Amino acid sequence: MIDEMDALKANQTWTLVPRTSSMNVIGCRWVFKSKLCADGSLERLKARLVAKGFKQREGVDFIETFSLVVKPGSIRVSDSSMFVYRRLGRVLVLLLYVDDIVLTVNDLHFLDSFITVLSSTFAMKDLGSLHYFLGIEVTSTPQGLHLSQSKYALDILRRAHMTDIKFTSTPMVLHYVLTATTSFADVTLFHSLVGALQYLTMTGPDISYAVNSVCQHMHAPTCAHFAMVRHILRYVRGTLDLGLRIVRDSSLTLFAFSDSDWAGCPVTRRSTTGFCTFLGSNCISWSAKKQPTVARSSTEAEYRAMASTTAELTWLSFLLHDLGITQPRPALLFCDNMSALHMIVNPVFHARTKHIEIDYHFVREKVALGSLLTRFIPSTHQLADIFTKPLARREFHRICAKLGLCLLPRPSLRGDISRLTRSISNGMVHVADHSHEQGIT
Repeated sequence: MIDEMDALKANQTWTLVPRTSSMNVIGCRWVFKSKLCADGSLERLKARLVAKGFKQREGVDFIETFSLVVKPGSIRVSDSSMFVYRRLGRVLVLLLYVDDIVLTVNDLHFLDSFITVLSSTFAMKDLGSLHYFLGIEVTSTPQGLHLSQSKYALDILRRAHMTDIKFTSTPMVLHYVLTATTSFADVTLFHSLVGALQYLTMTGPDISYAVNSVCQHMHAPTCAHFAMVRHILRYVRGTLDLGLRIVRDSSLTLFAFSDSDWAGCPVTRRSTTGFCTFLGSNCISWSAKKQPTVARSSTEAEYRAMASTTAELTWLSFLLHDLGITQPRPALLFCDNMSALHMIVNPVFHARTKHIEIDYHFVREKVALGSLLTRFIPSTHQLADIFTKPLARREFHRICAKLGLCLLPRPSLRGDISRLTRSISNGMVHVADHSHEQGIT
């Protein structure tokens, strides 16, 4: 906090303004390097590199100055706060969020010199390797990275007073019927928990469909809806260490799985679109969303899901191109509906398909240009099922493993002691007390 105060004073972030009789003071809040979560709460951030004391009123000027510092050879990609430096075989990617910076580079010597250049212009502090950013915990493994939100999930359970509950094996019951029940009394609690669960899906594709289901009742939640939220929290309680695996040695092939649940909503009879995209062995994006209109057939519902997935693949291909990652072949889209696949190659419109003509042209032109390939996949191998409907336990866990969800490997006590013994024998000991983080007394 002292460092924060010194940076604010040195950069003159705020100035004192004399109060006059015409001013109406409504109050203020002083927040140190915090972010606003989906549920309205504030959470402190950690990053790879922290820049101290940027003036909020001069954010645009900072972006422009920052662009001049990282030139030449830098470009700004789809996200206005993301920069890519490519020159002489060196690749550096920089992500800027308010006053926090995350850097990744293929040359460590260049990283040190780059930080030195930035430090000469801006007040910055190097926090070392990335471990925690925007509520996401990053753990290095021999195979790559492990992304999780265990601390964030535990905070949600504490807010709901459900830290000691019995957990379930799936986030949603296989067959559920919402009967008319009384309204839930604490609407604020319902909104807070559901909003927090929405952010938890950043590393949890396994709860995307269940969270999307409860989000549809934010306007008038009932006790049955809150029971669904409790069921999700019971699943979260049993999967605190579950996270997304990012494999280092993987291909760069871009492909996706698309699926829909025709007329799955019992109230509106709208279908649910679900998809997941992969870059090699790594699942990089996913979605579970109700379609905006009612589909007249399962073919139409599947085709609209393919259109949404194609838009995602198109955006990802542009992003990969900006990052300097070339695709060895066109993106591949897997679908388990033969009729929807036939619509892509059929140049003749039928009367019953004219109302989806725009989506038809969008997907068909991508296929005609050679930037998209479509393939049929049996329903038993459809990974996007987890985003469109509740699944049985065995099928649910099988798809979770295919998506790259796995537990973070924890070192045993024997292993820790052996490493400590070897360190002592080498004359170097570094001991950090993390008992408060693990709940050890």
